[in-house]
Amino acid sequence: MYRLERDNSISVISIQGFREGQLAGREEILFNELHGERTIEKPHKHDFFIINLFDQAAGIHCIDSVDYAIGNHQVHVLFPGQMHKWNIKAGTIGYQLMVERNFFEKFAPYFRFSFTNYQNHPVIQLSESAFNLLYYEFDAIKNELKRDHSLVHLINARAAVIAAIVSREAEEVFTEFRVYQSNARLAAFNVLIDEFFVHQKFVTYYADKLHISANYLNILCKKHLKISATQLIQQRVCTEAKRLLQSTGLSIKEIAFELGFVDQAYFSNFFKGQTGISPTEFRDKR
Repeated sequence: MYRLERDNSISVISIQGFREGQLAGREEILFNELHGERTIEKPHKHDFFIINLFDQAAGIHCIDSVDYAIGNHQVHVLFPGQMHKWNIKAGTIGYQLMVERNFFEKFAPYFRFSFTNYQNHPVIQLSESAFNLLYYEFDAIKNELKRDHSLVHLINARAAVIAAIVSREAEEVFTEFRVYQSNARLAAFNVLIDEFFVHQKFVTYYADKLHISANYLNILCKKHLKISATQLIQQRVCTEAKRLLQSTGLSIKEIAFELGFVDQAYFSNFFKGQTGISPTEFRDKR
């Protein structure tokens, strides 16, 4: 069913593989429905953005090696490059929007926080009112896509509304989002980590970029996020390490160099310190 592209042994599923079974769509965006039991046993990546809206649902969705319980009135967001698999139980009703990268970039600014925030919190529990609003927009996009001459600008506008609603709900549910919304320096720090974490793992680099002292940056993180600045950087490195271990055929040594470590032993010690198990044990476990 799916067309797989290979990049260093990473299974990357293209949006093209979903077109045959699409309920409605055009080149930039597809709409599908999820009904009943579904299983993806092997973790993989997508080269496109996905947003899943669950009405009635149960099961487990594993995203970047973290298991999330699937429940009623949830939204699950998956950015290109995130690993996932799932086991959806019978009786589930859900809806999917699959969006090409170029089209996603048009409404991406309406996701008001760093993409890393959503990647760290990809499952958002919705209030009843928020679910109803999102369902209305999903249904409107589906109906527009079914028209012979669908209006891409109208679809983009509705997608922007969806992004704004998801952001508002995330801000309500997760303290981290509220912190980044109210503290521009921490928001900027978060963005910088995502850009430079491979080669820059020391707090002083980011503090210099932000024109503050490393000590003050650490104080901000501990006060508002309850973890140190170093821990934030390490969390991002560890997430990427898990993705590479889970989805590639790269050796541990190659992954260490890919992530900017001077040697395999240093990387292995770092990973075990973060997760409690070695990179090899993590790979075998999955």
